[in-house]
Amino acid sequence: MRRLVFLFVLLFSLPAFSQGKHPFTFEDMMKLKRVGEPVPSPDGKWVLFAAVDVDLAANKKTSHVWIVPLNNGATGVPPVQQSSGPASERVLIPDQDGDRPRWAPDGKRFAFISNKEGGSQVWIADFDGAAGAINGLHKLTSIATEAGGELWSPDGKNILFTSDVYPNCDGVPETEVACNAKKVKEAEDSKVKALIFDRLLYRHWNAYKAGKRSHIFVVPADACVGTAAPGCPAGVARDLTPGDYDAPVFSLGGQDDYAFSPDGQEICYTSNHDKVEATSTNNDLWIVPVNGGAAKNITADNPASDSTPLYSPDGKYIAYRAQQRPGYESDRFRLMLYDRKTGEKKNLTEDFDRWVGTYVWSTDSDSIFFSAEQEGESPIFMSKFDENDGKPTLIVHGFNDDLAIVKSNSGLFFTRMSIERPNEIFREELGTDYNLKPTQVTNLNQEVFSRLEPSPMSVFWFPGARGDKVQGFLVKPPNFDSSKKYPLKFIIHGGPEVPMGDLWSYRWNAELFAASGYVVIMINFHGSPGYGQKFIDAINGDWGGAPFEDLMKGLDYAEKTYPFIDKDRECALGASYGGYMANWVLGHTDRFKCIVSHDGMFNTFSAWGTTEELWFNNWEFGGTPYTNHDVYNKWSPRNAAKNFKTPTLVIHGQLDYRLDVSEGFQLFTTLQTMGVPSKMLYFPDEGHWVLKPQNSQLWYRTVNDWVDQWTATKK
Repeated sequence: MRRLVFLFVLLFSLPAFSQGKHPFTFEDMMKLKRVGEPVPSPDGKWVLFAAVDVDLAANKKTSHVWIVPLNNGATGVPPVQQSSGPASERVLIPDQDGDRPRWAPDGKRFAFISNKEGGSQVWIADFDGAAGAINGLHKLTSIATEAGGELWSPDGKNILFTSDVYPNCDGVPETEVACNAKKVKEAEDSKVKALIFDRLLYRHWNAYKAGKRSHIFVVPADACVGTAAPGCPAGVARDLTPGDYDAPVFSLGGQDDYAFSPDGQEICYTSNHDKVEATSTNNDLWIVPVNGGAAKNITADNPASDSTPLYSPDGKYIAYRAQQRPGYESDRFRLMLYDRKTGEKKNLTEDFDRWVGTYVWSTDSDSIFFSAEQEGESPIFMSKFDENDGKPTLIVHGFNDDLAIVKSNSGLFFTRMSIERPNEIFREELGTDYNLKPTQVTNLNQEVFSRLEPSPMSVFWFPGARGDKVQGFLVKPPNFDSSKKYPLKFIIHGGPEVPMGDLWSYRWNAELFAASGYVVIMINFHGSPGYGQKFIDAINGDWGGAPFEDLMKGLDYAEKTYPFIDKDRECALGASYGGYMANWVLGHTDRFKCIVSHDGMFNTFSAWGTTEELWFNNWEFGGTPYTNHDVYNKWSPRNAAKNFKTPTLVIHGQLDYRLDVSEGFQLFTTLQTMGVPSKMLYFPDEGHWVLKPQNSQLWYRTVNDWVDQWTATKK
C-alpha cells in the first residue's frame, strides 16, 4: 500500500471568474495530456517523451511519442518554449501508439514500445536530426509473451527488453521462444482456466502470475525476435536472467531496476531469490555478462532491499538505492555506491534523513542528482563527491521526478507537477550557481488551463501527536467568499507512507472535490515521508493511534483557524490506508456527516490472509495474526462496529489483491445489518485503483453525490 500515490490538485478561482473562465471539471481533466519522462537526445538538441491522450467516449487511453526542440545555439533549432509562449512540441508518430522512447547512442534512431501489431512490442524509428522527423519504422520484436522496458546498450549493438515468460521454457534460445509461444496459445485456447499454486505471491496487485516470471532479454539492435519482419533480418533474443525468479522484480513505476554498463558488456539488475517472496523485501543486485555467463550477487551482505542500479559513465561505480531493515518496505532509501574494482560500498546519504528518489549521474561521474520528498515537495539535490564528501545540496525546489541529463552536462531535465498543474518537462542549467528557476520545456495543456483560474494551495502547521509539528494543506472552493460558510471534504491519504503536498493526481483530484463549493483539507499525519524516518516509523504498530490523533487535531486546528469552514457539514474520504482510517474514524468519532471508504482494511485478520505482499502486514503489525494477535486485534476497525452510525459509501474493485474485495463486502454487510445508511460502488474490472476513464467518471460522480447528499449546501 505504501506506494499508492494518492496525489492531489488545486484549481480555484479569484473572487469572480474572468471572462470565459470556469471551475475545473472532470471533462477538463480528461482533456489533459499526461506527460511522461524526458529523454534528451545525445547531441542535446531534442527531447523525446510520451504523452497519454484520454478518449472518454471510447473509454480508452492512448500514448504517443512526442518531441520538442531545444535551444543549444545550433542554427535552425528553435528555442525552448516558455510557459507563456507558443507550443513547439509535437507528436512525432501520429498514426501509431508509442510509449517509453529511448535514443540510440548515436541519436540517429530511437526505440519505443507499441501495441500496433501483436501486443506490446519493441519498435525502432529512424530519426532525421536535421528535419526533426521520422524517416523509417520497423518492429524489432515479435515475441508471444510481449516485450517492454527496452534499453539501448551504450555501444549501440544491442537492445535489452523485459518479458513475462514461463521459466520451464529456459534453454536454447530458439526453443525457448517457441516453447513460450506454445504455452501462451495453449492457455488462450484452453477451456479450463483453473490454476494450481504451490507457493505464495501467486497473484500480485491486479493479476495472477499463472506460472510466469519477468526476465530480461537482449537482442541485436538490427534483428527481429521470432519471425522476420519486413526490412529487418531475422534474429533471436537471448534470456539473460533464466530461472524461476523475477528478474527484474515487480515495480509500480519509477526508475528502472536494471542498467547497462558503459561498455555494453554487462547488465546489473534487481532480483529476489528468497524462498518465500511474499514475506521478503530482500531484493539484491546481480550482474551478468551480456555475452553469456553466470550471474553474480553483489549485495548479498544486505538482507534488506537493494534496487535501481545505475552505472557511472566512467564505469568505476554502480549507484543504487538501499534499505537496511529486512521486511520493511518503508525504511529509508539510501543512495549507495558500489566500487566495481574493489567491491567496497559507500553510503552517500548517511546523514540525509530523507528518501532518495529518482537519480541520475553527471556525465563526468563526479556528481549525482536526485529527488527526495520533503515537507510536501520533492526537491532536487546534488551530491558532488569532491565537496563535503558528497553531502547533498538542494538545487531545485518544487515537486520533481524523472531526472535525465544531456551527455554534455549542459542540462538537467525532469518532470515537475504541482497542485495546480500536471507533469510538464523542465530544464535546469548545470553549473556552480543554481538560480532555482528552471526553464519550462513543454506546455501541452496550456489550452485547457487558459480557461481555468488555478491558485496555489495553502499550507498550515499544527501541534500533533507526540508533540510533533504536523503539516496540513487547504484548498478553497471556486468563487471563494470569506464571509460565507463552506462544507468540508476531509481527504485522508493512502500508503500510509505516501505524502500529500504540492502534487497532482488524476485519481483523487482536490479541484473536482472543491469545484461544487467545498473546502478541502489534507493532513500529512505520522507515517508520511518528508519529515524524517522517525516520523515515518511512528505509524508502525500504531495504525489507529498517532495518525488518528494527528487527523483530529489537524481538523480542530483548521476549524478554529479558518472561520469559513462549516464544522457541522464535514465528510471524511480515504482510500487504501486512507480507507482503513475512514473505517477507524467510523467507529471512533461521530463528528462527520458522512464517510467514503475506498478499498480500506476492515478486518485486520482476514486482510492478512487475503493480501499478497505479506511483508507489509507482518511489519506494520509486528508479525502474523498468530504470533502477534493482540496488535492485530487492537487496530482492527471491525471491533468498533457497534459504534457505527455515520452514513458510509463503500468502494472496492474485484481485482484488488493488495486489499481483497472481501474487505469492502464485510464493511458493507456490517453497515447494512446495523441499519446504517450505506451504499456500495463495486467495480468488477478494476484493481486497487480506478483507471478506466468511464469508471473514473462514475467514481467521481458517485462520491460527490454521496457527499452532497449528507452535507448539502445551505441556500
